[in-house]
Amino acid sequence: MKEIKNNFWQSEKPLSVLAPMANITDAAFRRMIAKYGKPDVMYTQFVPCDGLCSPGRDNLLPHLWYDESERPIVAQFFGAKPENFYHSAKLAVELGFDGIDINMGCPDHNVLKQNAGSGLIKFPEIAKEIIQASKEGAGDLPVSVKTRLGFSEIEYQSWLPAILEQDVAALIVHLRTKKEMSKVEAHWELASDIAEMAHSYQTPIIGNGDVYTLDQLDEKCELHGIDGVMLGRAVIGNPWCFNPEISKSNLSMETVLGVMLEHARLFDSLYTDLIVFAAIRKHLAAYVKDFYKASSLRAELIQTSSIKEIETVVEQALLANSEMLLASQQFTNA
Repeated sequence: MKEIKNNFWQSEKPLSVLAPMANITDAAFRRMIAKYGKPDVMYTQFVPCDGLCSPGRDNLLPHLWYDESERPIVAQFFGAKPENFYHSAKLAVELGFDGIDINMGCPDHNVLKQNAGSGLIKFPEIAKEIIQASKEGAGDLPVSVKTRLGFSEIEYQSWLPAILEQDVAALIVHLRTKKEMSKVEAHWELASDIAEMAHSYQTPIIGNGDVYTLDQLDEKCELHGIDGVMLGRAVIGNPWCFNPEISKSNLSMETVLGVMLEHARLFDSLYTDLIVFAAIRKHLAAYVKDFYKASSLRAELIQTSSIKEIETVVEQALLANSEMLLASQQFTNA
């Protein structure tokens, strides 16, 4: 394998990795995670290479904003044209990213129409060209690939070697096919075989799918011999997810809502006039999903359209919670 300076994929194992999630892992979300429970590696949400190589590039650059606290930070790109991956990789170098990842796993219909994302599983020769073009543009930055077990069926034994033969810095495998989406349990029973395959190429292997805690991460790595796990859905509304010393379930409502407000304010300050405010609502709903009477609070939060409205909802929720606790205490002491 090519020697790469500052290759974080070769750091002490197991590695915890934040998954790239469309319209989720923006700069505000990542900064909150970096502050309250930073993983070993962080990803941007995926960004289209074609768009970055078009006159509309400036509209996409906010998706590549990052803060020094997020390092090592990986820029993830998607597309189907090797030349655009080359130019996007060079841009990532200019912007100071620590690594580049190629999305070969997204099952979204609009992405598939471009033969991008998991669509590249059906075109391994183009996938190889994309990897080589990315590596050429990346210079000393490590280039990894995130993919799935196959397109319509499990075919990792033929598909993954096509990637591994390109000498990638790491391979991240979502343990489902494109067809399966997230509708079935991840195929962790295949992880050991995939780890053995990747390690025969001296390539770190990161698993992805149905892992929600650091304890589960450690268990998967020890059981299957993989080098790390990428977590996605578990982190939404839970910036403490990667923090081994804090569990959200043990935090007070006041603490969680305070961090939620901090997140919303940061999002608003970063993306005013760039991204519609409604984009923060999915985060608000996730912060409160485990609260007492969460459904009514969630319903109020997803109707908000300003920081002031969120603050009002939070104030009312905390007041109601305080009154409930006081009533409960009085009943207990009676």
